[in-house]
Amino acid sequence: MQIGEQAMYLAQLKGMSKHDAKRELLQWFEKFEIGNWWNKKVEELSKGMAQKVQFITTVLHKPQILILDEPFSGFDPINANLIKSEIMKLKEDGATIFLSTHNMGSVEEICDNIALINSSRKVLDGKVSDIKKDFSKNMYEIDFKGNMIGFANALWTNYELIEKHSFDSDNHRATVKILGDNSLNNLLSTLITENIELKQVNEIIPTMSEIFIEVVNKNNELNRKN
Repeated sequence: MQIGEQAMYLAQLKGMSKHDAKRELLQWFEKFEIGNWWNKKVEELSKGMAQKVQFITTVLHKPQILILDEPFSGFDPINANLIKSEIMKLKEDGATIFLSTHNMGSVEEICDNIALINSSRKVLDGKVSDIKKDFSKNMYEIDFKGNMIGFANALWTNYELIEKHSFDSDNHRATVKILGDNSLNNLLSTLITENIELKQVNEIIPTMSEIFIEVVNKNNELNRKN
């Protein structure tokens, strides 16, 4: 079959009229820059081109529930962003989207809620924002101007200096873990009193990839013990 012919067939299977299907498909083909592929054979499609056509025929009739399995597979970064943008539009329009993927970056960018599966079992689920907060290690990356020795001495036993780097004699970056019941405000107050000039403070938030690895490793360790 020709690509346009097959796309028309699938659109009509989903209840669209021939006229509406042709109009919508031509718009989607132009948007995805495959307009000149309408009359080519299906077997001529590369993996990435086939993915584009599959995505178009999946969303063409504006379904309220979508299940997408590795939707970015076979795409270069430009086309992956194109697909991601369309998924976000569908989400904003009220569609419920189930995304099955090993790409944790996509999970962070797109998903509100997740379920992590390991060895066919759910090992973690919840809101992405809540999960990232729960797995936070209370660590901060601090850029400052001053004396590194004075900075380290100011930490005492309430904080742990994990890593340090000096750009020159006055400008430094340090990774600090807050211990016990101390807060970021306590840490900043302590540093300021030591004549440390703070330039930038960023909380180190674990990525979903890091969380996945941590959860899976813990789960596997428990399974070995049991």
